[in-house]
Amino acid sequence: MSKYHKVINWGIIGLGSIAHKFAQDLIKLEHTKLYAVASRTQEKATDFANKYDATKAYSSYEDLVNDPFIEAVYIATPHILHKENTILCLNKGKAVLCEKPFAMNAIEVKDMIASAKKNNTLLIEALWTYFLPHYQFVVDALKHKTYGDLLNMEASFGFYRDFDGEARLFKKELGGGSLLDIGIYPIFAALSTIGKPQSIEANATFFDNGADSSCEMVFNYDNNIKAKLTASLLENLPCEAIFKCELATIKINRMFHSPATLSIIKDGKEDIKDFNYKTIGYNYEILHFNKLLREGKKESDIMTFDFSKNLISLLDDVRNLINLHY
Repeated sequence: MSKYHKVINWGIIGLGSIAHKFAQDLIKLEHTKLYAVASRTQEKATDFANKYDATKAYSSYEDLVNDPFIEAVYIATPHILHKENTILCLNKGKAVLCEKPFAMNAIEVKDMIASAKKNNTLLIEALWTYFLPHYQFVVDALKHKTYGDLLNMEASFGFYRDFDGEARLFKKELGGGSLLDIGIYPIFAALSTIGKPQSIEANATFFDNGADSSCEMVFNYDNNIKAKLTASLLENLPCEAIFKCELATIKINRMFHSPATLSIIKDGKEDIKDFNYKTIGYNYEILHFNKLLREGKKESDIMTFDFSKNLISLLDDVRNLINLHY
């Protein structure tokens, strides 16, 4: 069997809702096996393993990373644990796909990347949007100026949830709030298509517990290009990414960060592009990761270390502007 058909044994650490979605796509892929899962309770790990036909169910993350049959680990724990869990895996030689945000701040991300290099082991931030075909289409169109120069862009991500002080989404001490959970997507959209801004404007609202409930940002670039970015846990927003170019407007329709359609709006006419997604969408980042692992690569050429460092630095900059400290 060639290295390109070698089965890769995956483990999952942290078994919340995202891990369930990830597992649903992973188990459908050829030459890919969900070998083990780990939670802090044996019951939760066993239930998850049974649901997705995993071979092993562990009640500690340490036991999973000590399993010699595991080659790759997907980390889906709360944000505040990403650094600790990632370095635990890397020190055991396990390749890591760590859920976004990579960590709580730029210092932690720097430590994670240093550990990956020290252990000569593959590490990628799991910001799945970057790997989706519709998003790659947009990146390519803007890069090659298919519709002329970009004039400005805007992106939003927001939904209403009743406040629950016990839920991870609202717990400031776990990195909960609008910015790290969903604000990262509009920021990602600007960074991946325009780059780092010259300056940033930002303001936010907060829940009584100190977690940010909404955040509005403007990224200012050369040539008067602006990116208007919004995240909110207080209201339902369009959840679109719109790129106004000289010759047309590219609009990624609702839930732009996940499998979505595109609209190319030109001369008053709208052409909708459907990418015929058949999955939840996590398979694209998994396939990319598997390919790099089989080739012996240690860094993604899409979600590079530099990109992850720039992304977390922008999140840090916004946090400083809105006076949000964990």
